Amino acid sequence: MISRMYSRFCQTLPAPEGSSGLLVAFSGGLDSTVLLVLAAQFAHEHGLGLRALHVHHGLSPHANDWVRHCEGVCQRLAVPLIVERVQLALGNGESLEAQAREARYERLAAHLGEGEWLLTAHHQDDQLETLLLALKRGAGLRGLAGMVPNQPFAAGRLLRPLLETGRRELAELADTLPYGWVEDESNQDTEYDRNFLRQQLIPQLKARWPAMAQTAARSMAICAEQEALITELAEADWLQAREGEALRIAPLLALSAIRRNNLLRHWIRRQGGDMPSRELLGLLWQEVALAREDANPQLRLNTLECRRFQGQLHLVRPNLAPCHEVLPIRIGETVALPDGLGHVSVQGNVAGEGLRAPRSDEPLSVRFQVAAGCMLKPVGRGGSRRLKKLLQEHGVPSWQRGRLPILYYGEQVAAVAALFVCDGFLAQEGGIHWHWQQAAAAE
Repeated sequence: MISRMYSRFCQTLPAPEGSSGLLVAFSGGLDSTVLLVLAAQFAHEHGLGLRALHVHHGLSPHANDWVRHCEGVCQRLAVPLIVERVQLALGNGESLEAQAREARYERLAAHLGEGEWLLTAHHQDDQLETLLLALKRGAGLRGLAGMVPNQPFAAGRLLRPLLETGRRELAELADTLPYGWVEDESNQDTEYDRNFLRQQLIPQLKARWPAMAQTAARSMAICAEQEALITELAEADWLQAREGEALRIAPLLALSAIRRNNLLRHWIRRQGGDMPSRELLGLLWQEVALAREDANPQLRLNTLECRRFQGQLHLVRPNLAPCHEVLPIRIGETVALPDGLGHVSVQGNVAGEGLRAPRSDEPLSVRFQVAAGCMLKPVGRGGSRRLKKLLQEHGVPSWQRGRLPILYYGEQVAAVAALFVCDGFLAQEGGIHWHWQQAAAAE
C-alpha cells in the first residue's frame, strides 16, 4: 500500500531538481506522520536534505508528550527535528484556531530556506472542510477554490502533496507503520467550526454520498480555473486603467458593473487590502468614484482607505495626519522622517545645478508646515502664492499635504519636497543636493 501512495505522492511534486531541500510541518498526528514517512523516502532517493518542524502551542497538557513523541519518530527516521514554542494571546478576541495557524506558518516561514519546499499534510477531507467553511462565509471563487497544491511561500514553495488522498486511506497506511501518532484532544471539541464539520456534518454527508470529498474537489478545481481566468481579465483591465498604483476612473465607466467590481477587487488585493463586501464595493463606486466634483470623498476599507483626487482612486493608510516635527539636518547627513515617510539627505559639493550653500546663520532643518499666511515664490515664477495653491498646481492630493518634507534655511523655506526650489536658493554650480527617498507606502 505504501508503494502505491508513494508513487502518487511523487507524481504530485515538481521535479526534485527544483528543490534545495524539504521542510515538513510535523504535528505528530496521523496525517503528518504519513507525510513525513513519504518525504523521508523521497529525500533519500533524490539526495535532498530533509527537516521536520513541530510547533508547541502550549494549549494542551499533553503538549510536552507530543514533543517527545515527535522526537522519537524523527530519530527513527533519521530526520532532524526543530521544535518551536509559541505563546498565544488568550481572550484578545481572535480565535485560538486563527492564532495558532498564524503562529505556525510564521515559524515555518522563518525556517524555510531559499528554494526549499515546505510540505504540509492537508488532504482531500481537509479540502471538503475548507469548501464548507467558505460557503458559510459566503466566499467568492477564490475562497471556493480551496487550498492549492503548489504555491510560493516565504523563500521557497508550499506544497500539499496529499490533497488528492482521503483521510481513510491515510489511516489505513498509518496502521501499517511502526511509529504511532498523537491524538489532539481539542479535535473533539465541536465548538470549533472545523471540528463540528469533521465530527458531525461530514460523516453524515459521506454516509449519504460516499464520493462527496472527490466531487467537491472537482468543483473546487473548476473554481480555481475560473478564478485564474477572471484574474487574467482583471490584470488586463488594470493595465488599461492604472496610473502608478492609483486607478483612473474614466476607463472604469466603460466597464460593466460586474467587470468593474472584478477590477476593483483586484486593485485592492494588489495593495494588500482585505476583500470588501459587495455592499462596500457599491459604496466605493457611488460615494467615492461618482461623488460631486467639488467633494473630497473617502471610504474606510478596514486596513485601507479609498480616496479620490483628480479623476483617480487611491488607496491610502487611514487617519493620515499632518506632521509637525522640526528635524535639524547638516550637509552630509541622512535623516529618517516620522510616520514611515522615508528619509531625506543633504549632500554638498554637487556638480551642476543645486541649492546654494547655506550661510553660517542659516541652520538647515526639515519641517512639514509653513507659517500661516506664508507666501512662496518658486524659481521661474512671476509672483508668490500660498503653499496650498502651489501644491494643488503640482497635483499633490489633499491627504499628502502637511506630510511633505520642506527644507528650511534658518526660518526661510528653500525647497518643498522634490516639487520646487524657492527664489533665492538656487545655485547654478557647486551647490548642495537635497533628496527625499520616499518609503514604499508613503501615502
